[in-house]
Amino acid sequence: MWGTFAALILMPTPEFSMLSFNANIPVPADADARRAVKPVVCYPVESLVAPDMAILERARATMEKVDEVIVPPREGNTFEVPKGHFFRIVSVEGPQVGDLNLWNANDLSERFFSGKTRALHATHVTTGNRLWSNLPSLRPMATISHDTLGWYGFDEFGGGVHDVIGTRCDPYTNRLLSGGDYHHCCHSNLCRALSHHKGFDIKAAEPHVHDVLNVFMCTGFTRDTQQYFMKASPVRPGDFLEMFAEIDLLGGLSACPGGDCSTSHSSDVAKCYPLLVEIYRPDKTLLADWPFPERNGYQLQD
Repeated sequence: MWGTFAALILMPTPEFSMLSFNANIPVPADADARRAVKPVVCYPVESLVAPDMAILERARATMEKVDEVIVPPREGNTFEVPKGHFFRIVSVEGPQVGDLNLWNANDLSERFFSGKTRALHATHVTTGNRLWSNLPSLRPMATISHDTLGWYGFDEFGGGVHDVIGTRCDPYTNRLLSGGDYHHCCHSNLCRALSHHKGFDIKAAEPHVHDVLNVFMCTGFTRDTQQYFMKASPVRPGDFLEMFAEIDLLGGLSACPGGDCSTSHSSDVAKCYPLLVEIYRPDKTLLADWPFPERNGYQLQD
């Protein structure tokens, strides 16, 4: 979410706009024609096999909760989800955004790839979308099976929920923009959580922390300056984002210091709440035909 902080500090002004730097560039005679060229989707996904949501719905009807983890305000925590189980990230006391990392529980080098997830789906994800892993594995790590905020869509400002645009608030960008130090940014929270879970030194854990799914975060791009914005999350207690684990997962979740991300983050200013992670086991016989993914089969050539 560092881009959000930049947008707050560097408010759009004529002096800072992209166009102001290019004011003296001559406009070609065919400028309008060049702009009028129709776009094409970078990654046509018609060939991707869509998840069979009917199977997941039948499995969901049999779910039994087997574990839960609380993520305290302005802190991080970890949780494990066996392949074929479901997990929910739940709002429990008040509107709160969470920054989610996912790793292969048996191989930390395979982790969530927000950029490819965005390219294959959209800037914001919901039911039926999948969270993809990084190269060279590139396979679904989790499938979103239920989203109580699925009604939100995109608002009049272009804002949507469950963001894979931003990164995560971090202390390095905070120092760059404010000159100060803050130790409960989502990056730091995720580093500490992974360090404690794995018994690593925090410096050894840090390279494994990666760009996030901003759960419950409402974001978009301003119409005039195309800057990344945030606004108050529409999440309310009882709302949840639920996912189906396609592989054995280790999750890391930070309860963002920005709270509902309506004003600021990387500080103790915002009102913050805990988040709840629930792990559910379904009747495994209902998943007998589920095509659990293998790692991508491409072999890099010299």
